[in-house]
Amino acid sequence: MTTPFHAEADSFLGRADVVGLDSLFSAEEKAVALQVRGFVDEHIRPHIARWYDDAVFPREIVPELGRLGVLGMPYEGHGMPGRSAVEYGLAAQELEAGDSGLRTFVSVQGSLAMGAIHKHGSEEQKAQWLPRMTTGEAVGCFGLTEPGAGSDPASMTTTARQEPGGDWVLDGVKRWIGLATLADVAIIWAQTGEPGDGRGVRGFVVPTDTPGFRAEAITQKLSMRASVQCEIHLDGVRLPASAMLPADSAVGLKGPFQCLNEARYGIIWGAMGAARDSFDAVLDYAMQRQQFGVPLASHQLTQAKLADMAVAIGKGYLLAHQIGRAKDAGPLTPAMISAGKLDNCRVAIGIAREAREMLGGNGITLEHSPLRHANNLESVRTYEGTDEVHQLALGRQLVAGLQHAERQLLADALADLLERPPGVDRLESRRGRRSGGTEIGGSLPPVRRGGTGALRRARA
Repeated sequence: MTTPFHAEADSFLGRADVVGLDSLFSAEEKAVALQVRGFVDEHIRPHIARWYDDAVFPREIVPELGRLGVLGMPYEGHGMPGRSAVEYGLAAQELEAGDSGLRTFVSVQGSLAMGAIHKHGSEEQKAQWLPRMTTGEAVGCFGLTEPGAGSDPASMTTTARQEPGGDWVLDGVKRWIGLATLADVAIIWAQTGEPGDGRGVRGFVVPTDTPGFRAEAITQKLSMRASVQCEIHLDGVRLPASAMLPADSAVGLKGPFQCLNEARYGIIWGAMGAARDSFDAVLDYAMQRQQFGVPLASHQLTQAKLADMAVAIGKGYLLAHQIGRAKDAGPLTPAMISAGKLDNCRVAIGIAREAREMLGGNGITLEHSPLRHANNLESVRTYEGTDEVHQLALGRQLVAGLQHAERQLLADALADLLERPPGVDRLESRRGRRSGGTEIGGSLPPVRRGGTGALRRARA
């Protein structure tokens, strides 16, 4: 049951909630969000500026994340938390309010690595890895993208060949793989057929201490500095036949894409956490910062900008809430995932940039979070599908009916051409069709006399 909204009460979503979003969530859902927020306030905020500046991810917090119950959060069995999609989303936005690197860790560990084993793995694979990954004892990564195949995973060149004895041997390079240098296990997707044939892609559970497996951290980043992104080198990595993810759902690119959609769902909520934290930071600053003898917040231009931010955040939460409720009710469509990831990322980065500008020169320091969030969101906006990838996914769905209509028109035109008597002029035929209440849009190229008859004779 959701709680009634009272304007005078504080919303658990903070001061940006000007439309009563608090009332959309149950007491249990809000309790999850507040628990994660408390963790972030205690364990992340005091240190995040230093971690970001030093470009390190604190490996020591991983068991704490396990105890918090956010690893593999939406899955059940093998000790996993089994929480709702909305609860997971609320946790994701609180984690990203601390830093995108924190939410990214949870996404890679939970949605990608654990998700792949949970969705596609054997019972032996699940029993071996999922309990330890849930507690944070073991860390996983997800190797899909490559130096030459980011948004086009069907073009991957990493190969898996099976030898007569049944062993698989993996060779190739993966790039932009989160957590790889920290990982105890990697889910590696490789081409078992010809490169470019997405149907031949299969996933493998690869312990990172397997000979031939090597991970190198990508350094000198301007974004996601308190996180770990890597390049993986696979040089004759030999695995038993049991290392392959065996489920039919893992055959082809549908296997990794199912996992990617889980991660994209978390981003829909997480981006709003970064936006909300940027708003809170600049609102506090504007209330305290004096300019021309009065607080910045007293200026109407400042108030106008704050108002636009609050409305945008509210719309982003409404989008996330709608998608979350739909996910709890049943499987999401790819279009819903694309709509949420596309718009909430670009809304969040816009708010973070606006907040930085309102902070003036002070906004470029790590004392304030908006520019750190904006830099991180450059990566969040890119990974798990760029804006263009999701625009095209939505576009294909929107014009699917048009494509069907075009195919039908072409079929009708061809049938008309084949059935037309040889002595009937094309123009007369078209006029006749118009008088019957239908008309083919456009016209086919002229056909020589006799061609139709030849076709008719061939058909006979």
